[in-house]
Amino acid sequence: MKRHFKYFSKLYVALGLIIAIIVMGTVGYMYFEQWDVFDSFYMTIITVSTVGFNEVHSMHFAGKMFSAFLIVTSFGTFAYAVTAITKYIIGGEYVKYYKELKMIKNLEKLKNHTIVCGYGRVGRQVAHDLNFYKKTSVIIESSSEIINDDDNTDMFVKGDATDDFVLVKSGIKDATSLITALPKDADNLFVVLSARELNPKLKIISRASSYSSMRKLRIAGADNVIMPDTVGGAHMASLVVNPDVMEFIDLIQVSGKAAVNLEEIDFKELPEDLKFCTISTLKKRAMTGCNVIGYKSKNGEYQINPPDTIEIVPGSKLFVLGNPEQIKALNEIFGIK
Repeated sequence: MKRHFKYFSKLYVALGLIIAIIVMGTVGYMYFEQWDVFDSFYMTIITVSTVGFNEVHSMHFAGKMFSAFLIVTSFGTFAYAVTAITKYIIGGEYVKYYKELKMIKNLEKLKNHTIVCGYGRVGRQVAHDLNFYKKTSVIIESSSEIINDDDNTDMFVKGDATDDFVLVKSGIKDATSLITALPKDADNLFVVLSARELNPKLKIISRASSYSSMRKLRIAGADNVIMPDTVGGAHMASLVVNPDVMEFIDLIQVSGKAAVNLEEIDFKELPEDLKFCTISTLKKRAMTGCNVIGYKSKNGEYQINPPDTIEIVPGSKLFVLGNPEQIKALNEIFGIK
């Protein structure tokens, strides 16, 4: 109701003023001139609109004085009301209202989405990559200019990400992950604390600007903490030391341009007849030419090029490498989107 009134408040005031003027004029003419309702209403309309038509009937002194009073009091009020209504229609306020209303309804239907806090350089890239991989995301941003940018097709929630109400509005209780990319570490820390409290099962990834903040963010509940400057610098150095290796890794990671793709498969995504089988059995029956290059145990331990004798158990994950056609066929078998 509050959201509705926010967009329509000026319109309500304008319409209320017009109705009040018309009622006042109609009642006034009925009282001073003893006219019927229709004549009084018609005389009020032609008076406040200043169209210059003749009087409905000849008026007494009291009626003329009331007409003068009505013209003086209603001229500015009526002009303001008409201007407000015109601005509402031409200025696109109703478009903004229905755009937000549609977004709110879409948010209510969302499940298993990712919340991105902040739409700066890092947040924008995160949202872009999530969209490419067809992962539903909701962006929390405080800048109206960014949100109202015509080029933006993402789903935005305007507000401060450190506010619990804004996080709840973004559907945090039904989300699977949250990425906070705010410029200040203190704000990211606050978001992590709030998000962890609101959804204990949420996967939280946070941006950090200093090493001291990384430890604090992990203590607060972040699953992963990334320092963009450090990652970028390390990547540049690696391009000097091992250029071909890094270019190959980039080939795997670059969105939409990779001849090679890396995919992870969770135990829960396996068909029932492939659960608890060995990697060897899985290769024979479902790998579609992909190679298993990594294994994550239920205890969180990683193995590179795991032996074929390893059994796939609950809580474990496989990492497979293949070309786009092989990965697509693999996803179809496991129902991965």
